[in-house]
Amino acid sequence: MKKSKSLLLMIALVLVIGTVLAGCGGNNNANKGNDAAATNAGNASTNTGNASGDEKLAADQTLKVNLSAEPPTFDPAQAQDNQAHTVLQTMYEGLTRVNAETGQAEPGIAEKWDISADGLVYTFHLRDAQWSNGDPVEAADFVRAWKRVLDPATTPAPPYAYQLYYLKNGEEFNTKKVTDFSQVGVKAVDAKTVEVTLKSPTPYFLGLLSFYTYYPVHKSIEGNDKWATSKDTMITDGPYTLTEWTTGQAIQVTKNDKYWDAASIKLSKIDFTLVNSGATELLSYKNGELDRAGNPNGEIPSEQLPIVKKDFPNEFVSKGIASTYYYEFNTTEKPFSNVKIRKALAMSINRQALIDNVTLGGQLPAFGYVPPGIAGADGEYRSAVKDSYFTEDVEQAKTLLKEGLQEEGLTALPPVELTYNTSENHKKIALAIADMWKNNLGITVNTVNQEWAVFIENRQHQNFQVARAGWVADYNDPMTFLDMWVTGGGNNDAGYANPEYDKLIADAKASSDLAKRQEDFAAAEKMLVQDDMVIMPIYYYTNNSLTKEYLKGVTLDFSGAVDYTRAYLLEH
Repeated sequence: MKKSKSLLLMIALVLVIGTVLAGCGGNNNANKGNDAAATNAGNASTNTGNASGDEKLAADQTLKVNLSAEPPTFDPAQAQDNQAHTVLQTMYEGLTRVNAETGQAEPGIAEKWDISADGLVYTFHLRDAQWSNGDPVEAADFVRAWKRVLDPATTPAPPYAYQLYYLKNGEEFNTKKVTDFSQVGVKAVDAKTVEVTLKSPTPYFLGLLSFYTYYPVHKSIEGNDKWATSKDTMITDGPYTLTEWTTGQAIQVTKNDKYWDAASIKLSKIDFTLVNSGATELLSYKNGELDRAGNPNGEIPSEQLPIVKKDFPNEFVSKGIASTYYYEFNTTEKPFSNVKIRKALAMSINRQALIDNVTLGGQLPAFGYVPPGIAGADGEYRSAVKDSYFTEDVEQAKTLLKEGLQEEGLTALPPVELTYNTSENHKKIALAIADMWKNNLGITVNTVNQEWAVFIENRQHQNFQVARAGWVADYNDPMTFLDMWVTGGGNNDAGYANPEYDKLIADAKASSDLAKRQEDFAAAEKMLVQDDMVIMPIYYYTNNSLTKEYLKGVTLDFSGAVDYTRAYLLEH
């Protein structure tokens, strides 16, 4: 791979990894959250190691894990949550994938690439990979997929379309300023060569290519809008294929013998149960019915964490991850369109008390949005840019609430509807915060539980007042947290619109000056969290999970995303 020295320096300073969350699933968020929080995050952690010496592979290589919610879709263009991400990662592979040891991008379907001296043109050379039906994976499959994401006619509108705005004329095509897709910076030079032209140098672009929005799709999807709803019409290029899908009960993926690196895949199957109960998941783990439990796709009930740590010292892991748990306000609806009311709610809760008494997972109180572990201009962003955007101050909150109500012509705040997706831990947090708001501000709060797909749909259409949310890094740069809040952004569920904010993000995207980018990020984050208080940060996640000692090869990256593709089971 040829790279200019200047680009190498930028890539070294801004390490890149794709994945999520997603978003978001079940007790997660699309990155839309998880259920425990983050302290700090490093490179991918793993319990890898090849079976050697006295270790022998189990005869039955069927991995059993749980998803606490059913993925709303398996269409890479429409996915936006951690549950979908975990399964899609088993079924698809992009031009790059994430190296479990280094956390950096490595060759996937592209076996090598060249980068122009100015960092704008990437030429990817595809390996001889096949789709699960035996068709060759070709450059046109990537062009087809990326066009679907950016095409303004795609319904529903892909929430991650903005992730492809790095392409030359990507945004312009998506917003109908350019109507000819041939003007967009991606083309198939020949069957095995993809040429990508960027709008501006993007040091984390290689990592983005491992994210599911950039996955290729098979030509068979054309003319079939329902292709991603059935195992019989899903042709995939990754390590596994979808072989069973019983709605609301179970999902199964089976080893894809056509996968180019099938020799590295040891599992024969992965069985995902769909149980939205942390207590049931934990019991199933204890009974040997699951090989892994907990984040990011399930949950361990918070009150059980102290017991689990004691009873399973060799199986329990708590790891800081680059993810943030927060509540978001519907800024398009009164009275939450009033920033003083939003600030009052954010300032009137006690985050440490919530962590000490409710979540019990060693999370860090959050007073910013970008979590620890995300790279900055020189080291970690959060170390350079302190998250002291606001303080907890009940008396000041009362004053702000009174002023905000006067501005809205109200004498009291009507009952607040606080929405969260089905999860025991989310419910506990919501009830605790509702109690704090009642005791500190005299506010009546109605908590509303919604099933995951309904919850996501309502948030996307601003059909809420205050809603639980979380964000998992898609790649290791502050941009993955901050560009989602631009006006009209596909994941901007709060309906936030601020031209000054948009400009800061646009400037950061266009700049190759790392110090200047960090200044723009800091100013944007201040605007988001302090000046406009669009969101109410609560805590930075930790990932709390249980893994059987005979399960090896599971990796967890800096963002908390889990990868089962290279896992294997030992005799036990």
